[in-house]
Amino acid sequence: MKHSVPQAGALRVYCGLLVMALAGCQTAYYATMEKLGYHKRDILVSRVEEARTSQAEAKAQFESALDRFRRVVQVPSSALEATYTQLKAEFDKSEAAAHAVQTRIAAVEEVAEALFTEWAAELPQYTNDTLRRASARQLAQTRQRYTPLIGAMKRAATTMTPVLAAFRDQVLFLKHNLNAQAIAAVQRELVTVEADIAALIHAMEASITEADTFLKATHADEGARRP
Repeated sequence: MKHSVPQAGALRVYCGLLVMALAGCQTAYYATMEKLGYHKRDILVSRVEEARTSQAEAKAQFESALDRFRRVVQVPSSALEATYTQLKAEFDKSEAAAHAVQTRIAAVEEVAEALFTEWAAELPQYTNDTLRRASARQLAQTRQRYTPLIGAMKRAATTMTPVLAAFRDQVLFLKHNLNAQAIAAVQRELVTVEADIAALIHAMEASITEADTFLKATHADEGARRP
């Protein structure tokens, strides 16, 4: 007990240093990318595109998993072991796709926060009030487009969690009960799983649409600024 306070204090210091180190790494990363001609706005657009691609891939993977799930209830008991293996592989790929989506969304948030913070901090540097107000309007418009985009992405990511949990339950049930009774139980769950995945796919499509809208508007802004 005597060591608990110093240990807790040391842990807080370590966590603080870790956060500072990570922030320093991000700052160094953005500085290096700017020297190479890639600004935060460019990185944000690139990461939104990557997140959109990951969501499209996840959507396709969950559709594949649902198709496999539908077929599993139609196999004879002699093929249950092979069926379980196939369904487990689909679940593993779905879980990996969901993780990729979450990682891409986190990357979008990280660069967007850095971009908006830097943009807002640089506004007072203007000596021309007209230009400063124009830049402030552009910042507000970009934030306005970004807000529904990240909201849709997060809603889609949140929807994946219960779908994966239900999918995992069915895979485990097959693993632990490789018999005809297990297939009958899984078949009863098919309607629920279909509804859950349909909702997930709808959320994914909404998020992908928001990403397309954001990217289209951003590219239009870039075209308008070119001489």
